Amino acid sequence: MCGRFSITDPLDEIMERYMASIADGFEYRPNYNAAPMQYIPAIIGSKGGNRLGALRWGLVPSWAKDDKIGSKMINARAETLAEKPAFKRLISSKRCIIPTNGFFY
Repeated sequence: MCGRFSITDPLDEIMERYMASIADGFEYRPNYNAAPMQYIPAIIGSKGGNRLGALRWGLVPSWAKDDKIGSKMINARAETLAEKPAFKRLISSKRCIIPTNGFFY
């Protein structure tokens, strides 16, 4: 399970690889040390095609009383994804691709 990652690929390569356009207001900056709770580049599918925008890394479940729990919920195990209450409802509709070229602990 990674706790940090890097995304340093050129913007045009990311857009070509994922056949994506840029979402309104998104400004891409390479990041050598992306950490939980930071805004990171993400590919989001829509009716108009894939869009490259920014999402905050971490899941804040609807039942959470504090947003800080999002820094702890950054990874999910494929074996139990459909069973865990925090992820169960999200796997069918709330999906994205996080482009990265490296990860570390």
